[in-house]
Amino acid sequence: MSHVGVGPRALTRSVAFLTAGVLAVPALAGCSSDDRAGKPLAGQDIAPAARSRIADGGTLRWAVDSVPETLNTFQADADATTTRVAEAVLPSMYRMDEAGRPVRDADYLESARIVETEPQQVVLYKLNQQAVWSDGREIGAADFAAQWRALSGKDSAYWTARNAGYDRIEKIERGAHDLEVKVTFSRPYADWKSLFTPLYPKEVMGTPDSFNDGARRKLKVTAGPFSLKKVDVQGDEVVLGRNPRWWGAQPRLDEIVLRAVPRADRVTALAEDRIDLAEIDPDAARQVSVAAGPRDAGTGTPLMGPDGTPAPGATPLAGAPGVSAAEALRSWAVAHGSDEEAAEEEGEAREKRREALAAQETRQRALRGFEVRKSLEPAYTQLALNGADGPLADERVRRAVARALDRTALAEAVLKPLGLPAKPVGSHLALAGQSAYADGSDALGKPDTKEARALLADAGWVPGGPVEPEKKGEKAAGAEDGTKDGKDAPSGEDDDGTYIVGQDDRKNGRDGGKAEEGNGRDGGLAGDDGKRADEHHEGRHEDRDGGQNTAQGGVPGAYAPKGTAAPAGAASAPLAKDGKALTLRFVLPSGPGSEALRTVADRISAMLKRIGVGTEISKVPDESYFKDHIASGEYDLALYSWPASAFPATDARPIYAKPVPAADGSLNVAQNYTRVGTDQVDQLFDQAMTTLDEKEADALLRKADQRIWAAAASIPLYQRPQLVAARTGLVNAGAFGLATPVHQDMGFLAKGARGAQASPRPSS
Repeated sequence: MSHVGVGPRALTRSVAFLTAGVLAVPALAGCSSDDRAGKPLAGQDIAPAARSRIADGGTLRWAVDSVPETLNTFQADADATTTRVAEAVLPSMYRMDEAGRPVRDADYLESARIVETEPQQVVLYKLNQQAVWSDGREIGAADFAAQWRALSGKDSAYWTARNAGYDRIEKIERGAHDLEVKVTFSRPYADWKSLFTPLYPKEVMGTPDSFNDGARRKLKVTAGPFSLKKVDVQGDEVVLGRNPRWWGAQPRLDEIVLRAVPRADRVTALAEDRIDLAEIDPDAARQVSVAAGPRDAGTGTPLMGPDGTPAPGATPLAGAPGVSAAEALRSWAVAHGSDEEAAEEEGEAREKRREALAAQETRQRALRGFEVRKSLEPAYTQLALNGADGPLADERVRRAVARALDRTALAEAVLKPLGLPAKPVGSHLALAGQSAYADGSDALGKPDTKEARALLADAGWVPGGPVEPEKKGEKAAGAEDGTKDGKDAPSGEDDDGTYIVGQDDRKNGRDGGKAEEGNGRDGGLAGDDGKRADEHHEGRHEDRDGGQNTAQGGVPGAYAPKGTAAPAGAASAPLAKDGKALTLRFVLPSGPGSEALRTVADRISAMLKRIGVGTEISKVPDESYFKDHIASGEYDLALYSWPASAFPATDARPIYAKPVPAADGSLNVAQNYTRVGTDQVDQLFDQAMTTLDEKEADALLRKADQRIWAAAASIPLYQRPQLVAARTGLVNAGAFGLATPVHQDMGFLAKGARGAQASPRPSS
């Protein structure tokens, strides 16, 4: 999948993205029974194993989307690979546990606590006495101070992408000894645990020149279990090696090679033994699963399914992949017939089929050494409603659209075929398991087509109202002319086409994303009856009633008695107001990996049709989807994703803050691309950011989330799936879910080890 935009801390997690399986979710620490946050919907799937069972040595080849343009995570062009490198080679004061909550990283930090609140907040960090940089220097206050000065926003010579939190620091000083760091804040800051992760050495942060240019392709000084050996731009890889000065548990691997492999090429790279670990899309996951599935001991072919049919991917007839028995018999007859020319041609065709079969079998044998690990990634897909103008500027219309959606059905369509928990996301600000999570969707109300129609009627939209013919160049209410972008446009390698606001690297078709959704071909978006909700049309299409009874069995002129209720799911007559039909422009990416997103859009369109709301789907090139449509406000409805954060008071505020007029008269929307916000939401964020009592801060965030739900501009749908192909025998790696990877524990099982402990898998 693709990720576009600015996601403040999205890059601190493994973002990339998908998987399958159906077993039990493990109980996760930190989630008590009375905790409203609950537990994550899916745990990690990483084949956990004790370090004693892991071989010493080896190289892990890990697929990434691109070689990073910079190794400085605080620069605007940092991407997911930048973060992956930083997690392995730099200090972090806090990391995320399996529930997506910050926990102290004991390799660097013995303790950290607020020691004063009046007159100012003071946090005292006590560092691990063994923690040193790779040049032997102790990690200390000088490094903290250099990073604060660089990111404070006070010196414009530093080209920083963000300074949230650092701008609230007043001073940093040495404590009672060299291992203590005192941070004094000018204003209270609840999310202080988000700071100094990662922590760069003062050699990088000390001057604007070193910050801007000194850490783009090299990091001379590091302090993680691994160090940076080289960035090979020509070879499309980044090589990490063991840090000889590492004081913690020693890495089991000798090297980690981050190899740039386009998502479309990853199954081939797995089969050709070029990578060991890769995030993949559902179609690739199906190929890996079929190859790794149970096989006949004698023939090596997939076993028959429960209904007596060959397992998915099984070849119908040896020597003729994809050929029926009748076609094979005919082929044999032609090849051995009296027509010598036809026999020669058929013989050549049969030889090509045998070669294709041999190549297919070779590929499947290679893929048998892999398995699919799956979880849910720390991001969710939402339906965005642009409230800047048009019909959706009316809150009643937005609420009607939202009340028409069956979010459970949409989540099931994407996640259930993958064997993942199919529960809709209930919060804009956190995911299940995170401390701020609580299902706030009741503030909007449950799906109710009757109530949705009533809201539309109250807003003046009436069924079957007169519609004036559109004049040349005139647009339907709320719609934009999508003809220009209406055709599918080629785009580079993509995943599922969902855009996570947080990564915007689209060069050479590569994006900053790491995770995919179902693509339709895998059945990932089949309905409950195994069929698609609506047939998808290329380019634009209007989703409206034809104005005639065409239902099966319908008879022209046969009318139900007045007052007869419409059958469940029946479409409502199109709505109109002031001579214009209520038609919303639904903008979607057109890339080859966007089938899932477009099918979700078709399902949403069908749901809206039931309340008389038309949709005009406009498919646009991937490269222009975010910049020219979402960010610029040229849409009514759109689907894209946001990363979840353990620090929503800081990271989510720009997404939901009320837009304000800029000095030039334009509207400053920050990251609020729906253009809808309220003063009350802003005030709740501000209070949460300055409240040092964690439970009180969570309560404020939950109130803010309820108000965001009530505004009905952003409708969370489902947590994104995370599918990862991993070499069997590779342990402590795979689908990490909400947690930060522990690189020093990754490795390959030692000879004689019986295999990893049972890998926890999500349950549906």
